[in-house]
Amino acid sequence: TRGTVTAFSPFDARADAEALRKAMKGMGTDEETILKILTSRNNSQRQEIASAFKTLFGRDLVDDLKSELTGKFETLMVSLMRPTYIFDAHALKHAIKGAGTNEKVLTEILASRTPEEVRRIKQVYQQEYEASLEDKITGETSGHFQRLLVVLLQANRDPDGGVDEALVEQDAQVLFRAGELKWGTDEEKFITILGTRSVSHLRRVFDKYMTISGFQIEETIDRETSGDLENLLLAVVKCIRSVPAYFAETLYYSMKGAGTDDDTLIRVMVSRSEIDLLDIRQELRKNFAKSLHQMIQKDTSGDYRKALLLLCGGDDD
Repeated sequence: TRGTVTAFSPFDARADAEALRKAMKGMGTDEETILKILTSRNNSQRQEIASAFKTLFGRDLVDDLKSELTGKFETLMVSLMRPTYIFDAHALKHAIKGAGTNEKVLTEILASRTPEEVRRIKQVYQQEYEASLEDKITGETSGHFQRLLVVLLQANRDPDGGVDEALVEQDAQVLFRAGELKWGTDEEKFITILGTRSVSHLRRVFDKYMTISGFQIEETIDRETSGDLENLLLAVVKCIRSVPAYFAETLYYSMKGAGTDDDTLIRVMVSRSEIDLLDIRQELRKNFAKSLHQMIQKDTSGDYRKALLLLCGGDDD
């Protein structure tokens, strides 16, 4: 794993549960203890702590965290306590709940997760909310954006294997004819090819496309599509090229300029902390000449900042 958070050793769930109870009992809260424990244990260890907490005190750890903490710090700590797939399912549920849909969240999660992860998220969504994720998403989205989301939800991308150069050439030509060479755009061709072909195949298609057309595939998508579909197609292309680079860009823009998109910052830091946050840090340094550590330092404050910096796991200067 290229995560910044790994299994803590020596681990004692009971001792951690007792320390957390002590930190929240009586007057005042010891935030420092809470953030140190929760950012240095991996997700499965946090689940063991929650279980020990209930066994020892008959209390729900997440409920206690919610009543003792506030604001972005509370959101971050509660997010760390969600089991991995429940975390994604919960984010998707909130993205399609109530008035207005948060297309950004749908795009980020469904473009970046592996087919296996998407299958697990769908399962967990069904168990947790007794509803089909696909039905919920199709009810809240429309047009080609909806179609590409549905293709990604099938989680049937071809497995990586040997690359067939004749098919690479064919796909690149099809995309060229569907976009640059056509008056209007045949979005369906983009959706089918980008949504179903294997990662290694598509990387070759992007190279071939550049040779044939003189354009990067991203430039064509930018010119030929717009709105939510454009954002989703670009996210899929970026994730095919490099998932860590995609998240480095996502984090960079969550903190760039005035104000911080804390929801995105928390979502990415929590969901990638055990997978590839080290690679994301490197990509951010390489592509934006910024260190994630310094951006967090500058853009956040208080216990929220302390916890994010611990998840970040160091500086790349």
